[in-house]
Amino acid sequence: MNFIEQPIYVLSVLSFLVIAADYTAKTKLGKKLGVALLVILFTAIVANCNLIPSASNSIPLYDGIFTYLAPISIFYLLLGVQLTAIKKAGAPMIILFVLGSIATTLGILIAWHIIGPQEVIGENGAIIAGMLTGTYTGGSVNFNAIALAYDFQKQGVLYAGTIAVDNVVTALWIIITLALPTLLRTFWKDKKIVSITKKETTEAVDHINFHSLIWLTFLGIFSYYVSELLSQYFPSIPSILTLSTIGILLAQTKFVATLKGSHILGLYLVYIFLAVIGAYCEISAVLELKAVGITLLLFATLAVLLHGLILVLFGLFTYRDWEMLAIVSQANIGGGTTAIALAESFDRNELIVPAILVGTLGNALGTYLGFLVIYLLG
Repeated sequence: MNFIEQPIYVLSVLSFLVIAADYTAKTKLGKKLGVALLVILFTAIVANCNLIPSASNSIPLYDGIFTYLAPISIFYLLLGVQLTAIKKAGAPMIILFVLGSIATTLGILIAWHIIGPQEVIGENGAIIAGMLTGTYTGGSVNFNAIALAYDFQKQGVLYAGTIAVDNVVTALWIIITLALPTLLRTFWKDKKIVSITKKETTEAVDHINFHSLIWLTFLGIFSYYVSELLSQYFPSIPSILTLSTIGILLAQTKFVATLKGSHILGLYLVYIFLAVIGAYCEISAVLELKAVGITLLLFATLAVLLHGLILVLFGLFTYRDWEMLAIVSQANIGGGTTAIALAESFDRNELIVPAILVGTLGNALGTYLGFLVIYLLG
């Protein structure tokens, strides 16, 4: 095994890059970017310099972080959320998310006629358009569901190249949505539909102690186990939804409310997850496909930009809460986990649970919209 693929080395690098991002975020320029954005940028640079594995030579450690750390980080963040705040943000989030899903579909269809990927890719173009519609509605679950339906995974290089394009565009969109509220405020003043107060959530600035650490560790691992166990008996219910429900219920108990450090622990795990997102932003994998790769990149990029433009225009005339809009857009393009990372970066704790819920809604809608696009383009 090459030394750069050794899990302990990679984990050391990821941990160090979180530290580097935290220190950089304390500088004048770094404050404008934020820790989350800096983690993605730093890791993307390191991965593209071949100092750690990227998407094409992914290692089991990355899969473990996606499988275990990402959902458990959500669980920890939910332990500081109160239900009274969630009610206020529910309806606007759902409305914006549904519109964002429609915007994704329109973006794909418009980009199809502008870029014309079918001229380079051929008959697989419509299938790829459907896969991208699915993944940019609710996540990779839809991407793979559509791919399996058409045996597209047997396409080898083209399938891998489409995944690489998806990774690059998703990582770039995280960066854009992190900066979007600040950019939009320079033109249009926004208003938060709901703002969190200290009475509505557990105090985020808490110092973890040994008692809290041992309980939080147990609760996170055991709750994850329970959610996976229940998903075997109720496969139609996503395990992340079960885990989130457990977290919400525990957050309302007095005992869990006394535990300190859940926010800090969850936030750190989110940053490790974002570091892997950055590592998956592999430019070379796209360039290796030459004309096909560039065409796919242009097609996906334009589709996502059109999604964002449509969503911003709607938000301008309705819910002018730019942070909420950015979170909803990220729930579409990157899925619930990255949307939660944005909610944390914006200090919008009341939007964490709605982000999870609309992310689950995206899993339900994405496959249907993907097949619809294939039908329309077929």
